[in-house]
Amino acid sequence: MNELAFTPLGDIEQIHAELDATFRSGQLQSVPFRKYVLLQIGYMLKDNTQRLSEALYQDLGKPPFEAAMTEIGPVLGEVADTHAHVDKWAKPTKPPFSFLVQPMRRVVYKEGKGVCLIIGPFNYPISMCLNPLISAIAAGNTVVLKPSESTPATSSLFAELFPKYVDPSIIRVVNGGVAETSKLLELTWGHILFTGSGRVGRIVAAAAGKTLTPVTLELGGKSPVFIDPSCDLETAARRIMWGKIVNCGQSCVAPDYVVVPKAFQDQFVQALKAAHDSFFPDGPFAPKAMGKMVNVAAFKRVYALLQATKGTIAFGGQTDETTKSIAPTVVKNVSFEDSELFGPVLPVIPVESLEEGIAYVNKHDHPLALYAFTTDSKFKEKIVKATKSGSVVMNETMLQTGIDGLPFGGIGPSGSGFHNGKYGFDTFTHFRASIDSPSWVDLVMKIRYPPYTAKKEQKTSILFPGLPKRPSGPPSATSNRSLSKWILFVLALIFAGGLAKRRSA
Repeated sequence: MNELAFTPLGDIEQIHAELDATFRSGQLQSVPFRKYVLLQIGYMLKDNTQRLSEALYQDLGKPPFEAAMTEIGPVLGEVADTHAHVDKWAKPTKPPFSFLVQPMRRVVYKEGKGVCLIIGPFNYPISMCLNPLISAIAAGNTVVLKPSESTPATSSLFAELFPKYVDPSIIRVVNGGVAETSKLLELTWGHILFTGSGRVGRIVAAAAGKTLTPVTLELGGKSPVFIDPSCDLETAARRIMWGKIVNCGQSCVAPDYVVVPKAFQDQFVQALKAAHDSFFPDGPFAPKAMGKMVNVAAFKRVYALLQATKGTIAFGGQTDETTKSIAPTVVKNVSFEDSELFGPVLPVIPVESLEEGIAYVNKHDHPLALYAFTTDSKFKEKIVKATKSGSVVMNETMLQTGIDGLPFGGIGPSGSGFHNGKYGFDTFTHFRASIDSPSWVDLVMKIRYPPYTAKKEQKTSILFPGLPKRPSGPPSATSNRSLSKWILFVLALIFAGGLAKRRSA
């Protein structure tokens, strides 16, 4: 295993000062320069794909295909998309036309926030470090990247590669553990983005509060799956099983448990077994078949949960502490659990009704993701309207985190704020409001100056828009539907009349 060289504690303040000096120099106000840095990051990955893949295998046992699909490929895509759109994103914008204030020449400037801190997780040490970093650079910031000490091979490689591709006065990698992270959190930042556990997230948020630093938290939690017997069962089983075994279940949006009607449980579990067997014809412990737990402590935690279950192991359950490997395991007849599994164990919870499952989810922290498999539109509508989660996904797992145009983030204890694409750019951007008001505007606005008189007070109403007509009462739940039906009825009459005229002609 690689020995991770920690950044000396005494160097951290100087690193921050150097990055702050670069930001204040205005170098990153140039969008073409930002695009140059973005491409340097992209080619750092492209030139070193093999080494990065090997580091991921060493740290997490990630098969090369998983490394390409969930780590390196998505980051290259993020570089390309950001590079293609950052000119438009960074361009100053003007608000919509407004008669009263249009002469004040309103504009919103998009500016960097300063030196930003990105604290990455162990489970996706490339994509969850570099995607936010790409957004921060695109927005015009300098960055300290603090990767996880639990992935020493990848973190060491970052420390080696970044200075070869990007000026250290723009991006610096700080490696270390609790002491180094604590030192970083003593400093003032333009923005902090942290990905990890809720426990550490609270520490980060509390530290940031002391310096009034804005924070984005991506924390995770228990992401449930609801099964409707009307679903495409084979597809559902395949997608759920895949979501659970990617990265050995160590994904913040992995399916954590499945809620299924009691009468449908056995059929669903059989479908999961069929999907499992098709994924692992030589067994899950075959070379590069699937990943491993990040360390022995993580292995022992999931192993202990598995040993303590009061459910029935339907299949799987094999473990190997020497390689930190745990086979994909499905446990049925499980009662609701309270701790996030973060491993390749999938509890199946039989319920009498959908309402029972929803009630459980709503009594606990809002999950980072919520999944449902169904072909019933009413089932989908109920899931969306009766629950809250960072994302709500129908008939799929995991992919929402990397789909173009969608934000990635949690709500409440599962996180706050967003990143990915334009959402990430906005997270690291200060939207600076500006007006340039000519002297002649006082022909209207001189009313603001003292002395304040009753006549002036009467005229203030012309400065602000009036309210719509006062409502006679709360709207009827069926009023909009009734109106829509009448509109469709009228359109149908018009269409029918047109057809009748054609036939008579």
